[in-house]
Amino acid sequence: MADVEIRFEREELEGLVPVGTYIGDAMRRLGIRDVEPCNARGEEHDCEVEITSGEDLLSPPTSIESEHFGGSSRKAGQRLACQAKIERSGEVVVMTKEKAEKKEEEKAEETKSEEYRKEFTDLPLEKKIADLVRLEAITLGDTFSFILNSPMKVFEKMGDVMAEFGMKLETEAKKAHRPAEHSEAASASGPDLDDVVEAEEIKQG
Repeated sequence: MADVEIRFEREELEGLVPVGTYIGDAMRRLGIRDVEPCNARGEEHDCEVEITSGEDLLSPPTSIESEHFGGSSRKAGQRLACQAKIERSGEVVVMTKEKAEKKEEEKAEETKSEEYRKEFTDLPLEKKIADLVRLEAITLGDTFSFILNSPMKVFEKMGDVMAEFGMKLETEAKKAHRPAEHSEAASASGPDLDDVVEAEEIKQG
């Protein structure tokens, strides 16, 4: 199966994915956070991306994309990650959309950290040492509790079963939430490429 080089500029992540992969799936496979699977046939989408290179390797814009971006007002490279499927091998470069909520959360986190650093700096030496010892004790306590309460063989077996069950659920969910144009084309041409990819991953994993 042919592979595609894909790179996400904002996150500075890159990797190989099989031809037939949706941009949204590639984002999750490479560990880009805050990416939830869209209902590809739904009306609301928060998965806008800009294809800065390799747009010609993707499937044509779907009717949902045309409606979302306002038809002719869609800018070159604008796609929905849940709709855009890589159809040919080559290199695809993607710029994800910066989320305002994420920026606000990061700003709030930085403010809290700065306040904590200031408070810690103003503490007397004895209090600083006491706080550090207390935090260390909590960390060690959590570690020992995890070790004592986790029989490894049972834990690993349960993990394997849950992983396989999760893969099956994910495959079914993908089938139900693919763009209508792609589902119709797949039915006409034979086995779904997503099924082939998932089967390979289950064999290897």
